[in-house]
Amino acid sequence: MEEITMKKLISILAFAAVLSFQACSLKEDTSSLSTPDNSFRNNAECQAVVNGCYIPIKSIYTFTYMIVTECQTDISRIYSGTLDSRLDISPALPRFGATVWTQAYQGVQRCNFAIQGIQGSEGISESQRNQLLCEAKTLRAFYYYTLTCMFGNVPFYFDDVKDHETMDRIAILPRMSAVDTRKACIEDLQEIAPKVSQTRTSDNPGARLGAATAWMLIGKMAMWNATKDAPSRKEYWYNTAVAALEHLETIYGDLSAYDYGENATFRNKNTPESIMEVQHVYVQGGLTYTSNVAAICTPTCKKVTNDEGVVIGATFDGVEIPELGYECTTWTAMRPNTYFSQGLQTKLGRDIRKNYNMAWEYNGQAFSDVNTTPWPGPKFWCPNMVTTQDGNNYKVFRYADALLMLSECWFYLGDNDKSIAYLNKVRNRAQTGDYVYRTQARLEDEIRCERARELYGEFQRKFDLVRWGIWYDAVQENSDHTAMKEAALPCHEYYPIPDKEVTYSKNHLDNNEYKKYGL
Repeated sequence: MEEITMKKLISILAFAAVLSFQACSLKEDTSSLSTPDNSFRNNAECQAVVNGCYIPIKSIYTFTYMIVTECQTDISRIYSGTLDSRLDISPALPRFGATVWTQAYQGVQRCNFAIQGIQGSEGISESQRNQLLCEAKTLRAFYYYTLTCMFGNVPFYFDDVKDHETMDRIAILPRMSAVDTRKACIEDLQEIAPKVSQTRTSDNPGARLGAATAWMLIGKMAMWNATKDAPSRKEYWYNTAVAALEHLETIYGDLSAYDYGENATFRNKNTPESIMEVQHVYVQGGLTYTSNVAAICTPTCKKVTNDEGVVIGATFDGVEIPELGYECTTWTAMRPNTYFSQGLQTKLGRDIRKNYNMAWEYNGQAFSDVNTTPWPGPKFWCPNMVTTQDGNNYKVFRYADALLMLSECWFYLGDNDKSIAYLNKVRNRAQTGDYVYRTQARLEDEIRCERARELYGEFQRKFDLVRWGIWYDAVQENSDHTAMKEAALPCHEYYPIPDKEVTYSKNHLDNNEYKKYGL
């Protein structure tokens, strides 16, 4: 199949944007590249367009993205044939980077179209307009957050592609500073977030994104800027993050009200603690939207057949697990590595999260292949999965994450008391007790380790390591994956822009960091 370049993608999406993103016939309108007057006449039409802005997220959050974000790190590994797992990555072979690039910019394009049309719509009330704009702008910021986490500096635009002149200009945009991209998104969200309902995401109709996710993204992007902008701006960005995260604290309240197991487990959908989830649906013989993360997070499945060869059951690494049924297909699993399972979160420790993140046994029966490292735990398993159709929702952002971010912000702002107070909110829910201060270096390390324990398998670890500037060293020191460690280069902290995109940009884009290593 021919690769879709940025210019081709923009052209395709400019046409596709006229759709309401529901099942309908495709009728070409050659009068213009976009027709907002025909798509934004009332609230239902506006919402239908915004619905389409979610679609690319589902193509990003797959088992390969789990490999990218969790297994290219210091806490997990996977001996998979998927070449991202071995960092066999270059501009000529961008691997999953090509998918993230295409899908995230598809999301940006759809959001830009939606925002332009909603702003000009005369068929909606001001409150409806603000709510829709907050949803679309939050999604747009999320795509840029993803792009800057994956690629660093990337092309940036807020324009709706309404003519060929705009399309041609965008197609040759160079990399823009990720700091400036995040700054533009932060300011955009700061303007819209206060104008809408300050509710938990799970309380929104359909668990749609709103103010809570907007505040979370402001916090995320501000914390990135605190580490990547000029040192003189560090305090400003941490304070920006604190202000946003304190809004979340007002909305979500006391963390102890949210049980970890109930709220962090992927099979439990749109839980009260969630700030953002990837939505999946599986109904046997009916409506299906699934992905495949559980296929690499489940103990090896072996089917049991009767004398006629009919499947009548299954074992999982030698153990029966009734909740998983017997129709699933498992792939090579990611594993918590030695550093994680024998150091950060041990089998015999009192941390209640260990029983969700890791599986050494099931119902008292030990698995066969867990001599040194366990399987991923029931946090990720999908009950009664058919083949690899994982109908769980994937946790993207949770409230505990926001509290750990506040702990980190206050640490770098020089207030250890506040930093430890927020750290202890998460530790106490996990029943690990209050943190005892010793030194600044140990507190910094504890905050980072606590993020690993709390957010294990939630698509964040690599981005944290890159944000802290320690990814390469952490992998070399703690990874169990010898092939990945040998292949890893400092440039691999970010994915390269696919070579074809560089060519079609008329070389306005570059992969200079990869060129330093001959790639």
